[in-house]
Amino acid sequence: MKKRKTASRLARAIDRFLTHKRTLGHHYRQEGWLLQRLEYFVTESGRRDLDEKCFTRWLMSLQDRHPNTRRKWYQIVRNFCCYRRKNEPGCFLPSTDGVPRPRPYVMPVIVEPWQIAHMIGIASKLPNTNASPLREPALRLTIVLLYTCGLRLGELLRLSMGDIEEKGTVLRIRKSKFHKTRLVAMSQSTTRELQTYLRKRRKAFAVDPDMPLLCNRHGGRCHQYSHPGLQHAINQLFDSAGVRGEQGKRPRVHDLRHSFAVQALISWYQDGADVQSLLPKLALYMGHVSIESTAYYLHWVPTLQSLASDRFEQQFGKLVRGGAR
Repeated sequence: MKKRKTASRLARAIDRFLTHKRTLGHHYRQEGWLLQRLEYFVTESGRRDLDEKCFTRWLMSLQDRHPNTRRKWYQIVRNFCCYRRKNEPGCFLPSTDGVPRPRPYVMPVIVEPWQIAHMIGIASKLPNTNASPLREPALRLTIVLLYTCGLRLGELLRLSMGDIEEKGTVLRIRKSKFHKTRLVAMSQSTTRELQTYLRKRRKAFAVDPDMPLLCNRHGGRCHQYSHPGLQHAINQLFDSAGVRGEQGKRPRVHDLRHSFAVQALISWYQDGADVQSLLPKLALYMGHVSIESTAYYLHWVPTLQSLASDRFEQQFGKLVRGGAR
């Protein structure tokens, strides 16, 4: 996001609001990130300040977000405007009537390893085109990185050639949620998949640290995949591989991140690891501030339930069978 040489009236109000809240002990990381995005949107729209028309257009730009997310963001902006009205009585204040209604969160579809293998097999047979000379290896790598590294789709799309570190075994995730940066180590099989892709990429495009890792050709030049375009391609793989949940629902792309977290727990239980002590590491790997955020991705699937029950049986089965004395 570009920095303004002269702070706008809106930007100054945002700074005062955040300073006030943080002085009271609130972190306000998400609020700060959101309000800065709003200020950028207002400036790019050619407006001097936030008004009803600009606010309505900003809301329309969030239609791809979950209603609960839009509801939360609406309330954040309204709280900021309420604070601002104390010193600026004439400033814009969103109506309470426009707050999106809350909806139940969608339960994710946990994708199994064999389903991922089927998707990769289908991707391997896709023909490359002049506009997409790396279609086959790019889609293979996309599925592998989303499933084995738990990346967000936006993080994957923003990866550049310069973000590959430690001889191709580590990815540097920049511009992540709330502007955090983290390092993501890859398994040996994922590293091999990346190296295979890189060999093909070097033949199709020039190598530059600032160029996108996943790219296609537009107008004869290298271009980053668009978010809707790559999302559509992944959904097509879900359909071709027949990947569905118990109720016949197709997974969302973000469900691969949920699946990564669940598979990590399953792997730890199978290895006899101390799961509780490893949860903070999982949170760090996924880019979360704490394990409370990671817990949202941990679902009680049948395989996990069976493994946890077996471990309980091994450690406490004798006590339960013996009864209390």
